Amino acid sequence: MAHLAEMACAIIRKRSAMDVLRPTLIRIGGRIYRKTLVQEQAYQHEEEEDFCAVGPGDSADEPCDAFVVEETEKGFQCRVEVPSTLCKYIIGKKGETKKRLETETRTSISIPRPGVEGEIVITGQQRSGVISARTRIDVLLESFRKKQPFTHFLSLALNQPVIQEKFLQFREEVLEKCSKDHGVSSSLFQNPAKLHLTLGTLVLLNEQEIQKACDLLQRCKEDFVHQIAGGKPLTVEVAGVEYMNDDPAMTDVLYAKVRMKDGSDRLQVIADKLVERFVASGLMLKEWDRVKLHATVMNTLFRKDPSAEEQSSTVTGKSSFKERESFNGRNILKLFENFYFGEVQLDSVRLSQRFSSDASGYYATSGQLTFS
Repeated sequence: MAHLAEMACAIIRKRSAMDVLRPTLIRIGGRIYRKTLVQEQAYQHEEEEDFCAVGPGDSADEPCDAFVVEETEKGFQCRVEVPSTLCKYIIGKKGETKKRLETETRTSISIPRPGVEGEIVITGQQRSGVISARTRIDVLLESFRKKQPFTHFLSLALNQPVIQEKFLQFREEVLEKCSKDHGVSSSLFQNPAKLHLTLGTLVLLNEQEIQKACDLLQRCKEDFVHQIAGGKPLTVEVAGVEYMNDDPAMTDVLYAKVRMKDGSDRLQVIADKLVERFVASGLMLKEWDRVKLHATVMNTLFRKDPSAEEQSSTVTGKSSFKERESFNGRNILKLFENFYFGEVQLDSVRLSQRFSSDASGYYATSGQLTFS
């Protein structure tokens, strides 16, 4: 027994050592950082995270071309644009995070007042200290940004009258033929005015970030979308239904399939290239190798919240699948496998605002890329 206990302790010590020797690595702006959890109470009960850079020389203080450090009469200075909603994470509970950053990097950090958009200004006598503080702030911001619920998404509207009419027919027939199946009810169905394809979700926390996304959309049009679309709307067919999870008897999301009428992959190519550009810009997180072109028609999220949208699996705040009441979709899949929702002309990709509506009932549009 003593021998077994000794072996167990050795394994624990080995695992602890491995945790230290092989910490989590993250990549930001072309640089790799080692992530270390700080064992102290963090702002609003969230786990505070500290990072140090790894790379040539294993130093966070080496010069970095990702940002500008200005020389001043009193030393050095660096500015960073930060949405006001994220400033609290740099301040920390009772200012502890800010104080620790200032102490460890020997800098002074000026942060805008709560609710005021502006820049965080880092000043110090040593250039290396300013760079170290800026690097740590960037990593903290990246970490906490990932925890924010998404605010916008790139969408293709499918709420044209012909599609809405066929969708209402689909809903009526499903309720008529399958309402006795477990979990099937009228509360599961999408709002017909908001039928859409989602290409990807974004966290845009102020007007500057929204404008950045709008500008990127226009550059994408010039760089590749116009050539692929040929300057014309794309004709697609919405036909057939499919489910997201492994067991059709416990379905959470049922979606309509979307395909180009001419059989080409032009819509898929545009979708993939758009997401690739937005991921590269830092405005979107990469989730899949390819965009899944689908239009949600039934979703168990709608049971409790009719205004809910599909949520990114990488974003916190999403409803847990364990909290959902699944429905038995076997009969729906059998009876409506090839249901034809119609043909539609797609003329734009929209930057849609979550939890919003315009005059047509669709999501409010912050910006858009037109095919024609």
